Amino acid sequence: MEKSEKTEVVLLACGSFNPITNMHLRLFELAKDYLNGTGKYKVVKGIISPVGDAYKKKGLIPAHHRVIMAELATRNSKWVEVDTWESLQKEWIETVKVLRHHQEKLEAVYSDSQEDSPAQERPGRKRKRSEQKQEFSPKKPFELKTKGMPEVKLLCGADLLESFGVPSLWKSEDIAQIVGVYGLICITRAGNDAQKFIYESDVLWKHRSNIHLVDEWITNDISSTKIRRALRRGQSIRYLVPDLVQEYIEKHNLYNSESEDRNAGVILAPLQKNTAGAKS
Repeated sequence: MEKSEKTEVVLLACGSFNPITNMHLRLFELAKDYLNGTGKYKVVKGIISPVGDAYKKKGLIPAHHRVIMAELATRNSKWVEVDTWESLQKEWIETVKVLRHHQEKLEAVYSDSQEDSPAQERPGRKRKRSEQKQEFSPKKPFELKTKGMPEVKLLCGADLLESFGVPSLWKSEDIAQIVGVYGLICITRAGNDAQKFIYESDVLWKHRSNIHLVDEWITNDISSTKIRRALRRGQSIRYLVPDLVQEYIEKHNLYNSESEDRNAGVILAPLQKNTAGAKS
């Protein structure tokens, strides 16, 4: 396959990143190796999008700290960056809307590059129009993507895939759009039941060709939950998170028994929203 025929892909990872770990960063590398290795895709960018405070997850520290840690973690990356749009929203934003936002940003940039030649371009014109297009749009997702434009795909671990089965956590139409319109790159450990989970879900089975399961052969069991537990107990987290992230956590004393009680007893935003929608 010629280089020009490869579909360019932008990998988007949504989540708490509370805090970001070395495993979060590994997901991007594993997904990039897999997609590039198919000969059909070329990964051109990775985006980390920390969830906003309105998500209300227990133990979730303020978004500005989580964003800064993610930026520190990706400081030396040539292709993974942090996007603050989701984290700055006052209300919790569904993942499918975050995917749509980033696909629309690509559409705006792509349209500008196609429409405007350097001779016609006035200083500041392209940027202003791109910024206008990048505002959140409630319109339908891109059913038919512009040919040649990069595609945004959701990058996740097996836990997110399996969370699709948690009652009221996801809207069924959102799951259908995530896997059907955008696509999913799921990093899974050998022996994981992700394939079985897809088989047992009608909506996932229908769009199984758009779900890429990537085996993680060099396994580790790092998780944000375990990092926070170690910090509460005064144990070292060195080599589990980037050094700059560890320094930032220690400097601001971010994780302790008090921070873990944040949002205790509060219903998670998607459960609250989807349950309320079902009753109305």
